[in-house]
Amino acid sequence: MEGRTTDPPRQWPAWVNAIALLVAGWIALAILTLQVRPGATVVAVAFPPWWSTQQAFQAAASAQAAIVRATALPTLLVVRPDDHDGLARLHEAGAWLVMDAQAVSACFGR
Repeated sequence: MEGRTTDPPRQWPAWVNAIALLVAGWIALAILTLQVRPGATVVAVAFPPWWSTQQAFQAAASAQAAIVRATALPTLLVVRPDDHDGLARLHEAGAWLVMDAQAVSACFGR
């Protein structure tokens, strides 16, 4: 039994913890910043990125949302949803995210 040493259990590098904390902070900040404010009449809607511009426009129209403007990304639109269940209909039409239009316009405006 002489000469046998046990290896300490493997641990990930210390920088992985820092990266995980940084990513979690970015996600939390994005959630708080992009959240739709109560009473907002205009919202930004993100559709799947593989959709064409025409598909995104048709989906917004099928949800009875008035298109306010397009952004630099073809599947990210600024719309005015119908007052009655407008956000739910946007999700049913294929919207992935509904965000605050003011926060998005600063980043993705044309």
